[in-house]
This record gives sequence, structure tokens and C-alpha cells, in this order.
Amino acid sequence: MFVGEAPGFHEDKQGYPFVGQAGKLLDKLLAGIGLERSNVYIANVLKCRPPGNRDPAPDEIQACEGHLFRQVELIRPRVVATLGNFATKLLSGKPTGITRVHGAEQEVTLGGSRVLLYPLYHPAAALYTPAMLKVLEQDFARLPELLGREVAPPTPLLTPVTPEPAAQAVQLGLF
Repeated sequence: MFVGEAPGFHEDKQGYPFVGQAGKLLDKLLAGIGLERSNVYIANVLKCRPPGNRDPAPDEIQACEGHLFRQVELIRPRVVATLGNFATKLLSGKPTGITRVHGAEQEVTLGGSRVLLYPLYHPAAALYTPAMLKVLEQDFARLPELLGREVAPPTPLLTPVTPEPAAQAVQLGLF
């Protein structure tokens, strides 16, 4: 499963995530590791485009996060690759930005299941900064190995890493 930030202009018009230039690059990155779009599920933190394509506001994230956590619960992915800062911070429950954590997987509980969270730069970053493409390709190259890795089941000693408070409401079935 891949989670981006929010629909862009083309995504908003067509109703599908990652159909613009960043989506075309995502398709190429997937092909580079032997996957197609039909092999993965793609979602966004926000379900609609913010005015002026600005960064998502905290209240917008809070309004949409229950839908995202429900998608994770239904899809039951083994690996959730976050694309950029907003998805990474929301799903990790930590304020650390993508520059510091890209390519470093971590086990978290999402949608009631243990998954590997794998932060990646957003493909749009490579469109604006061509040197980023190499980093993105290197991080993508690890995905096949991560997909084959078993995730340890949660134990009572572990505290699930879930954003508060809406994530718990989702896990309790309140959304």
C-alpha cells in the first residue's frame, strides 16, 4: 500500500490517486521493481484537494484520517510505503520529517495489524529535484525484500504506534 498527501489537480478531476506526472513516475518506479499499479493499493491522507494545492491543514488531516485508517484496516497490507512528509508523520505518529527517515522501515500497528511502515520521498520531489530520483530508486529497490519479510505479531509488551485520538476510534470501530 502507498499513501500520499492529497489529490492534485489531475487526481481531483479524474477521481483517482497519482494520475499526473508524479503518478507516471510512480508507475516507472513500480515497474523498476517488477510491480504494476494493479499490484498495489494507493491512497492519500486527504481525500480532496486543498484549495490552491496548499499543504494540508491539521484540521483537514484530522477530518480525513479515519477514512485512511479504515482503508488500511480493509486492505490489510504487509508494507505501507508513505510518500512524503504528511503521510509519514501521520502514520508513524512521530514528528520526524521524511529527510531523516526515508528508506528506514519501522514496525507499527495500523488498522489493528502489524505492518512495516516504509517512508519514501514523494515522487513529485524527484520531478522538482532530479538528483532525488536516484535516492527514490534506491529506496524503491528495497521494497521487494520488505514485501517478503515477515512482520512480528504484536505482543502485550509493545505499545502500538498509532496517532491519537482518531486512530484509536477507528480501531475500536467507531468510524
